[in-house]
Amino acid sequence: MANNKEKEKKGGFKEYFKGVKTEMKKVVWPTKKEIISYTGVVIGTCAIFALGFWLIDTGVLAALKAVLNVTLG
Repeated sequence: MANNKEKEKKGGFKEYFKGVKTEMKKVVWPTKKEIISYTGVVIGTCAIFALGFWLIDTGVLAALKAVLNVTLG
């Protein structure tokens, strides 16, 4: 008996995927134009952060070389 109550609370795989299917129908998918725009924003943001990290790394390396009189080669 306790096992049946547990099953009713949890549901089964069939109910789970039925719920997933129902929720997926509610999703508003972006248009092709929006996807291209969002992709451009992500690539641009990544490029800006990469450039920023490169500049910081170069500056820190130059400062360490100046302070410690070390040459890397």
